[in-house]
Amino acid sequence: MSRCIRTCAVLLLALGACDGGGGTGRAGPKPPAPADTLTIAMMPKSKGNAYFIACRKGAEEASKELGVKLLWDGPTDPDPAGQNAIVDTWITRGVDVIAVAVENREGMASVLKKARGKGIKVLTWDADSTPEARDFFVNQATPQGIAETLMGHASRLLECKGEFAIITASLTAGNMIEWQNAIKKVNEEKYKDVKQVDLRPCDDKQQKAFEEAKTILNNHPNVKVIMAICSPAVPGAAEAVKQSGRKDVKVIGLGLPNENKKYVHEGVTESVVLWNTMDLGYLTVHAAQQLKKGSLKAGDKAVEAGRLKKIEIAGDHILLGLPFTFNKGNIDQFDF
Repeated sequence: MSRCIRTCAVLLLALGACDGGGGTGRAGPKPPAPADTLTIAMMPKSKGNAYFIACRKGAEEASKELGVKLLWDGPTDPDPAGQNAIVDTWITRGVDVIAVAVENREGMASVLKKARGKGIKVLTWDADSTPEARDFFVNQATPQGIAETLMGHASRLLECKGEFAIITASLTAGNMIEWQNAIKKVNEEKYKDVKQVDLRPCDDKQQKAFEEAKTILNNHPNVKVIMAICSPAVPGAAEAVKQSGRKDVKVIGLGLPNENKKYVHEGVTESVVLWNTMDLGYLTVHAAQQLKKGSLKAGDKAVEAGRLKKIEIAGDHILLGLPFTFNKGNIDQFDF
């Protein structure tokens, strides 16, 4: 059974700490890292996305706790070619572990296999590559759990009958494809009178999600729920619905509390579903360190991860936990 998501408040972590100086009051030079310090290179889909900024806070917390060196880099915008180029640089540098939130499932496989061939341990997190390209996938929530939660909200808002549309990040990202397939399956099995009428990609950009939501409203006047399954799409879709004046349309989706509080309190966005993004970054670094040390290996059923304690492993998926719903009654308790 997957562990329920921790609903702890965000930890405000400094990105660096000053080294103590001598009696002069000046900061002394930072001492070099010990030769045996592990280097973990961790990549988001894009550096500017608030979702991945929150993940980085958890990753930095874990790296300080474990005494490992964390390299955090990625493209400015989602860019499979850019991800490949950075991984190639890390391979040349000879890092110990590479952990990637994969933008293109098949497109990243070759370079990740190359890294493994050089003896570098490889994790994927947030979005997976092909299984042979990595050792483990750090899975923020199972597709089934996400689908059950989102479709439950959609059906409730539609009173078990009506039309909804999905705005996704892309049509190629592995996690998006898995979530869409799981949503379709749950829809067909449990909510036969609820109909998905559109699926539109926003390239992980809020402005494009705004435009796609307007297109949905124009093309499908009977749509009453827009389900946004990437974090920039939730506020983007909500702004489009707000500007349309359509009080009969509600937004739900996978997003960050801070980006959506305004729309939740205004009644445009009904529910925001997510996991603790900082815990995802934190867990990934713990798993990376243990993978390199050999204390995490194929066939293990659980992994110890610091303050998260014991985390379940299902096959080669390390499972963070079940998704959590933020709504008008609880969203102000969270700050990330």
